[in-house]
Amino acid sequence: MILSMTGFAAAAAELPGISLAVELRSVNHRYLDVTLKLPDELRGLETPLRERIAATQKRGKVECRVALQRTVSATGGIALNADRVRQLRDAAASVAAAIPGTPPLTTSDILRWPGVMVEASVSPEALAEQADTLLSQALSELTAARAREGAKLRAVLEERCADIEAQLARVGPRIPALHAAYMEKLGGRLREAGLEPNDERLKQELALFATRIDVAEEVARLATHVSEIRRVLAQGGNVGKRLDFLAQELHREANTLGSKSVDAELSQVSLELKVLIEQMREQVQNLE
Repeated sequence: MILSMTGFAAAAAELPGISLAVELRSVNHRYLDVTLKLPDELRGLETPLRERIAATQKRGKVECRVALQRTVSATGGIALNADRVRQLRDAAASVAAAIPGTPPLTTSDILRWPGVMVEASVSPEALAEQADTLLSQALSELTAARAREGAKLRAVLEERCADIEAQLARVGPRIPALHAAYMEKLGGRLREAGLEPNDERLKQELALFATRIDVAEEVARLATHVSEIRRVLAQGGNVGKRLDFLAQELHREANTLGSKSVDAELSQVSLELKVLIEQMREQVQNLE
């Protein structure tokens, strides 16, 4: 299995009076770069959460966002502070005794008093445990998303390998003919110039130049690199850097093939190869 570095995952849970959510976003990056955005209540979890992410993700720019929102549950998430209400009652009675005719406290006055309404609370330990659970769920979902994307990228790369092999198949059978045709063409030009191509020295020069335009070695290397790419894709794992190197080697050989071209079809093949290899490199950049 190969993984893309692009993915998104989210997990959420409801606690008494609290809504907690974890989001993970991942894009391609040369190395692993983890960014965390945590609420103040969970600042102490930054190191363990970062370590959890690093244990499952090897490459990519990963952003982890944890959101915490206070809520009112339907089962009585807010309650009265009975002690504070009694304190207010006693204080109001003392004021009424000291200042006769003072208006009594209304229900709304009491409810608005700081500390009268008590929100349901969750212990820091329970909150940390729930955040860790949500992160585990989100990481599993992120890995699955990256695996689905990786499978699609693998199919694209295998298709490009087949296209490259099809282009190379156009070149292989033509190499002897290209060599003979160029030698004949060069010999004709020499004869037009009044030189005899059968001269021993000229034969040596022709043979040397023929070696310089021989593309059999480049074709063989391109085919070998394509086979290696197929092997790496089948093996799976963290293949991004390896495939990026092979794509660079493919591009180098395609350039050399083009520089040796003495035939319009060979030049066209070289151009097609460069386009296919560049498409491959763009996809490889997204693999872990």
